[in-house]
Amino acid sequence: MRSRLPWGDELRAGLGAPRRSRRLSSSPRSRVWRVETAGPPVVVKQIVEGADADERYARELAALRLAAGADPAVVPALLGTAPGDRVLVLEHLDHHHHPTGDWIVDYAAALARLHAVARPEHTGVLPRWQGPDEADAASFLRLAAALDAPVPPGVPGELDGLVHRLARAPGHALLHGDPCPGNDLHTPDGTRFIDFEQASLGSGLMELAYLRIGFPTCWCVTSAPAPLLERAEAAYRTAWRAETGDELHGDLTDPCAGWLIRGDALVQRAHRTGTDHLARIPVRDWKWGTVTARQRLVHRLGVVGGMTAGHDGLSGLSTLCTDMRRQMLARWPGLRPVPAQRP
Repeated sequence: MRSRLPWGDELRAGLGAPRRSRRLSSSPRSRVWRVETAGPPVVVKQIVEGADADERYARELAALRLAAGADPAVVPALLGTAPGDRVLVLEHLDHHHHPTGDWIVDYAAALARLHAVARPEHTGVLPRWQGPDEADAASFLRLAAALDAPVPPGVPGELDGLVHRLARAPGHALLHGDPCPGNDLHTPDGTRFIDFEQASLGSGLMELAYLRIGFPTCWCVTSAPAPLLERAEAAYRTAWRAETGDELHGDLTDPCAGWLIRGDALVQRAHRTGTDHLARIPVRDWKWGTVTARQRLVHRLGVVGGMTAGHDGLSGLSTLCTDMRRQMLARWPGLRPVPAQRP
């Protein structure tokens, strides 16, 4: 059914009457149009679907207003709102192009500048980032048992420590919440981010980890070669230092391990509540985007197994990850590595 463009009196008063509009592709949780006006074309986004629609609208609006402080821009300009209809009117970016092979380098620098716009005084503008919890750790250990991978004695304590460290991770960065390929627009003026419905405040390391762990909340998983990852992570740290005047403290080991044990990072957002998705892995596989759930998990196990080798607080997890990955590849030998490049 054709949806009516939500362009009411509030928007007419500020932006005039729309001339022509065209629906654009979007998730089931939003409707998006390209609209021609008397001035430049604009993008209209309406948040729909679900009991949390009002919260998602409030998060996106708060994040866009906060991110508007970045110079150069890292988000499209917010041109108008209609809160009663959960509508945002945004600058239309006409000239974005398909990313180059080393796109994650510019992406990482832009992500750092996005993160850096939030300051301590912005505490409370958005919710705090939420990491994995004890239920995630328990589910991961049950999966190890189902895969016949022996759990080293210290691993339950290591996972308990991991969960508590992530819950206390310092930082007030503006986190996108879903910084995926497709939510980044590569323009001649730099990378801009869109779709902030899950925005929060927290440690920027939680999203810098996306590059290494393979974009855990995203339809498109990639595994960049090590030299390119190092360039991208260095670009992030350089941009962070330039924006904040401070070094980025901490490494990516805990954030990557946290993404590994989150079963809800194996399915798209609409399916992330109420199901133990790690428990499904031994009995079935499913496709989401460019890869399957088992491919995602094998990739993450390899990353975390390598990162935690010799780690003071996670060395047992390294052994467990290596064994789980070996068992999965033996049980399902047809599993292929995740792609090195985005589509």
